[in-house]
Amino acid sequence: MRLLDASLSRRLMLAAGALIAAALLIAAIVIYFALHRFVQGQIDQRLDTHILFLSSMLRADSGGTLRLDGTADGPPFDRMRRGWYWQISGPKNVIRSRSLDDATLKPPDISGRPLPPPPPIPPPEGDRPPPGERPAPADGAGPYGEAIHYRIKGVSVAGVHATIVASSPRAAVSGPLRDAMLTLGIALGALGIALVLAMLVQVRLGLRPLERLRQAVADVRAGHSDRVPERQPREVQPMAAELNALLEQNAANLERARKHVANLAHGLKTPLATLAIALPKDTRGTKELHELVALMERRIRHHLGRARAAALSGPVRSRTQLAPRVADLALVLAKANADKDVAFNSDVAHDMAVACEAQDVDEMLGNVLENAFHWCRSRVAVRAREEGRFTALEIDDDGPGLTSAQMAQAMQAGRRLDESSPGFGFGLSITRELAELYAGSLTLNKAALGGLRVTIYLPAAAGR
Repeated sequence: MRLLDASLSRRLMLAAGALIAAALLIAAIVIYFALHRFVQGQIDQRLDTHILFLSSMLRADSGGTLRLDGTADGPPFDRMRRGWYWQISGPKNVIRSRSLDDATLKPPDISGRPLPPPPPIPPPEGDRPPPGERPAPADGAGPYGEAIHYRIKGVSVAGVHATIVASSPRAAVSGPLRDAMLTLGIALGALGIALVLAMLVQVRLGLRPLERLRQAVADVRAGHSDRVPERQPREVQPMAAELNALLEQNAANLERARKHVANLAHGLKTPLATLAIALPKDTRGTKELHELVALMERRIRHHLGRARAAALSGPVRSRTQLAPRVADLALVLAKANADKDVAFNSDVAHDMAVACEAQDVDEMLGNVLENAFHWCRSRVAVRAREEGRFTALEIDDDGPGLTSAQMAQAMQAGRRLDESSPGFGFGLSITRELAELYAGSLTLNKAALGGLRVTIYLPAAAGR
């Protein structure tokens, strides 16, 4: 799933988790280099102090031979072959620490290198070497193959040039640094877990107003309320205000449409009544015209009543139980088709309901069930299931069914497939139009019983 398609909470958690991880990683890197510089500075300061100590005891005779006035093998330079070494090289002789065990230090060539920066913590004023004469750093291998860090300084004693080298093992820096970073890593990991948990709580609390707003919109859609609560957090309140404004605008538009329907119905009732009176009843061929006028008048009365009922109830949708309506219609139609002995089966849950007006549900089910009972051989079945926000009503029969071309023709208003049967061919088209008024639909397919399957999709009522 792409990040843009993920939920808000997932996007926020992924973004916050990535930022927390990046921040902790950067902090660990910065702290590592700071600790490395600090520990290395401490080691360099120790080596520089020892070089200064050696230079203070260094003497040269008239022949250029170097010697020390005192001993310089104090800790840690008394540890044999541990990397803590010192060496003084002159033109005539070399003085070594006992820890070298008669080996010779061979530091890298540092000629031409720039002067090193001062250590982070300068030594006391009395031990600080003169400016420009700080020992130079270098790294290389020791006499026994160990990794060594050197500090090298050239001095002049009684006109004799000498090079003083003091060294420490690289482990003197990496060991404490590794221990410190292990502790720091555990602390940063615990901090990261705490930050992630805090972020999860924050995301849940921060998105809770959106969940309440979603539930409020669902209540409006289900007909439990007609507005979204105005009291919302400052960031969500403009959205709630816009939703309420949209609901009010839709309600006003719906009210105007209902008034137009009512006005149209009233405008047609009088001309139809006049036409019914003006048509002679005994004249040959006018019987069918009277039936058409009566049918039109019934349709107009129905839609006028529906417009009035909807105007009284406002924008809130009704809730109609399906099982009682299906049972009542099936009972009436079974009696009307008693000669066929139709076996009727209903698989509709008792608590299943649709967000439609009862009279519209009766008309849609009546039209479809009447066709099913009329065309079936002996069996009619009704089944209801939920598909997301809609309820699908399937009416099957074991009649002759329809071809694909006949299905398309049957959906057209006034088109009858069998002119010998009574009716005017408006049943399926009216049912489809009523379903579409509720954002639903009607489809025709081949039934499992062998005949026609009519499926009506209507919005499901919330709160089953």
